Amino acid sequence: SNKTGRSSDELVVEVPVGTIVMDEDGVHELADLAAPGQRFVAARGGDGGRGNARFSTSVNRAPTRHEPGHPGEQRRLRLELKLLADVGLIGFPNAGKSTFISRISAARPKIADYPFTTLEPHLGVVDAGDYRSFVVADIPGLIEGAHAGAGLGDRFLRHIERCRLLLHLVDGSSAEREPVDAVRAIESELDAYSIKLAAKPSFLVVTKADAIQEAGPARRLLAWAEENNRPCFTISAVTGEGLQELIGKIVDWVEAAAAEDEASASERA
Repeated sequence: SNKTGRSSDELVVEVPVGTIVMDEDGVHELADLAAPGQRFVAARGGDGGRGNARFSTSVNRAPTRHEPGHPGEQRRLRLELKLLADVGLIGFPNAGKSTFISRISAARPKIADYPFTTLEPHLGVVDAGDYRSFVVADIPGLIEGAHAGAGLGDRFLRHIERCRLLLHLVDGSSAEREPVDAVRAIESELDAYSIKLAAKPSFLVVTKADAIQEAGPARRLLAWAEENNRPCFTISAVTGEGLQELIGKIVDWVEAAAAEDEASASERA
């Protein structure tokens, strides 16, 4: 008698920043935990019962009535992690993405002269000097048909959905594929995956400049980029050619985009 059922303490499950909470089937997004300290109530706990003292009245001082507690909710959820990065690297396998990120940051992905060396995403923090920096995400290379499951598929693309800017790396020394066709093929895969992702701002980056021929496919890509008003840079991760210029352009762009987002958020508030 004169007792009240105890409600249990909260069960808090900590997850990495950037976690997406979805229903069990992965169809509906329930929460996007993109900020530190953000919380989502996945399931509400049960209520403690009430003893007979809670039901006493001036007429009935010792009631026999009581109320049992109620069980909490049970739910099965699916958690997915989307990496938080300012810049995402895209391109065909062997385009030089892993070499590039290892040259400009402390990230050390596996590097080898064969396709699909990168099997998982990598993050690298780039120090642009003067206390300026940005985060780069390197994902496994795409191939034609990735949206339908070819190669490693497109399942890693979610990790660059939060990026402000995409760097589309194209091998400037390859004679196997016309660079302009390579750009169009990758952009077609992005469009098949997500129109929103395909519409993100991007820089074209022609890699392996140390091996580019004077009148080769890479030159045609540079001309095409100029004709279509596409920002395009030529770099060599081996010699360092063009890297500092590109890093400077990236950090300027990222900071400007961040300032614009903050201004928009202030206006909405």
